[in-house]
Amino acid sequence: MSKNKLAKFAEMETFPHVFQFPAQIVVNEHPNFEMKGKWNKSFFGNSNPIVLELGCGKGEYTVGMAEIFPKKNFIGVDIKGARMWTGAKYSFEKKIPNVAFLRTRIEMIHYFFDENEVSEIWLTFPDPQMKKVSKRLTSSGFLKLYSRFTVENALIHLKTDSNFLFTYTKELAKLNQFPVEFSTDNLYHVVYNNPILDIKTFYEQQWLERGIAIKYIEFKLQKKAEILEPDLEIEHDQYKSFGRRPKYQTTKI
Repeated sequence: MSKNKLAKFAEMETFPHVFQFPAQIVVNEHPNFEMKGKWNKSFFGNSNPIVLELGCGKGEYTVGMAEIFPKKNFIGVDIKGARMWTGAKYSFEKKIPNVAFLRTRIEMIHYFFDENEVSEIWLTFPDPQMKKVSKRLTSSGFLKLYSRFTVENALIHLKTDSNFLFTYTKELAKLNQFPVEFSTDNLYHVVYNNPILDIKTFYEQQWLERGIAIKYIEFKLQKKAEILEPDLEIEHDQYKSFGRRPKYQTTKI
């Protein structure tokens, strides 16, 4: 590990609004997180709605939304602390009161939040996981996981460059009759009066520069005994990521 990363990890330990619980700690030491069900009372000191950004990366969205919406509390979640350091340090230096960061695996998120504790979830540019349904952050499995700690009709926001993930999520919402509040396959070419459009992450800027349209869907997650998976073929995205040549393919699920 580089000295720069080590320095960032060390500084993260000093931030009072950063909570770090990698998998081995969660399983072996903290099966009952002390603030589970008490985030508003014990940390934020208010009763405002809690919004999560899962897979927050550098935390641009977490911090940006916290600045725009002071009457909501925002928590960025990611396992990669060196990236998270950027948003954590900025929010610490700016003394932004309604933001926190949690370093852990998203699969373990239910250890940290209690029933009806979270009002909204943002998924910003997650890996589409075209070959692994169970790892998609909008899959039926993950939605069931979220429903364990979200309020009824919690808003789920997906912002993505991936047409595959956008189509999959839209079809899943349709199949399960989750009310879709807004959906577009080209976010910056529609009339959508929302201040979130002013927030663009580092990677989002790169997608836009490559001429790739940004997709967005916002739907309400209802608590159901069963969430169905869509049974359909979706064309895979014809590119992978930055720094690689576009890989064209016709494989379908």
